[in-house]
Amino acid sequence: MRVEPITWELLAGHLAEHVLASPAADGSPWLRIGVDGAPAARPDELASRVADELRLRGHGVLVVGTGGFLRPASLRYEYGREDPDTYLSGWVDTGALWREVLGPLDAGGNGRVLPDLWDPATDRATRSPHVELPHGGVLLLHGPFLLGHWFPFDLTVHLRLSPGALERRTAEADRWTLPAFARYEDEVAPGRAADVVVRADDPRRPAWSGLP
Repeated sequence: MRVEPITWELLAGHLAEHVLASPAADGSPWLRIGVDGAPAARPDELASRVADELRLRGHGVLVVGTGGFLRPASLRYEYGREDPDTYLSGWVDTGALWREVLGPLDAGGNGRVLPDLWDPATDRATRSPHVELPHGGVLLLHGPFLLGHWFPFDLTVHLRLSPGALERRTAEADRWTLPAFARYEDEVAPGRAADVVVRADDPRRPAWSGLP
């Protein structure tokens, strides 16, 4: 895959312009964008940058992280606190994401999205109110392992780290998660599945594959 150097600011601007020029695949009045990447790649930061660019262009935006949709600790840690297989496929409540975040933005949906469901620090429901996204609004969902679930995204962006960069940029306490990302790479191939790939080995010098 050929990639070209770019700045984070230009990347966010290009993505925002592309999003606004692209209608939803299902005819929905809302657009759903997925920003996929390991925590070390900081997908939340790119999602926030794109959101800022969209707001400057006068569009309603909601940024949601999968970290607000974790399963209860009793389920996440059923096989131990450092089980990479469960981290890959059992930490995030994908059913809740479908029901509370993505489904309401279907063509026949009501646009009322739940921004988070579960607080992992307290291991209790957040009880956050729903947020109504206006017509023409954009959802930006960010987090690891977003691809491979058939989520109805209108655009997917994958922040790619080489195995060496991923290991270097992952905190020592979290390195038990590295086998999960290796499995994700082997089984899902996010670099081929995503519409846009951003190589982020050096956070100061990203490079991207361009727009689809």
